[in-house]
Amino acid sequence: MCVFKLPRTNYHKLQENPIQKVFWGRVEVDNVSAFCHYQKGNTTQDLVHEMKYKDKKELGTSLGKWYGTDLKDSNFAKAEVIIPVPLHPRKLRRRGYNQSQYFAEGLSDILKIPVMADGLIRVKDTETQTRKSRFSRWENVEGIFNVNKPDELKGKHVLLVDDIITTGSTVEACVMELRKADIAAVSVVAIGCADTIGAI
Repeated sequence: MCVFKLPRTNYHKLQENPIQKVFWGRVEVDNVSAFCHYQKGNTTQDLVHEMKYKDKKELGTSLGKWYGTDLKDSNFAKAEVIIPVPLHPRKLRRRGYNQSQYFAEGLSDILKIPVMADGLIRVKDTETQTRKSRFSRWENVEGIFNVNKPDELKGKHVLLVDDIITTGSTVEACVMELRKADIAAVSVVAIGCADTIGAI
């Protein structure tokens, strides 16, 4: 796989970008970006599919390292702890790993920011978000996350890590919980973002 052929967004270089605008009026997010554009049939979708369903978890680590290199001189690098969006324990047992955690580990390796894999816990198992409308996605994720160690996060800049941002509902639900822990700031990065995100 050639990193130079990936459909990068370069959103981390923009003060305001299409993903950031999605959260306006919904939840307070300090910085948001995604490594690559994600759409049906493109390289990013292929990589994420391999990573999630064909046990190619090392792809997540590689993608994290590549993106970490891009983020070194950005506000994202000022974070003090990295938290991956968690899977429900049942899904984690079924898949065997959390792909977002491997992406987080790659970022951590380059940015030298520790990963708190259990910073958020998923307390409800939800059905897949695929083919759901934005409102349905929000209903599907409302109240499913809890902060696990609020005292350790208080006053910190958290970097929340997901695999794909489609409507932003999952990220929004996570950020709402993190804000309850009185964190100082929250930045968000993902492997990919849907090209339709600004139009949803």
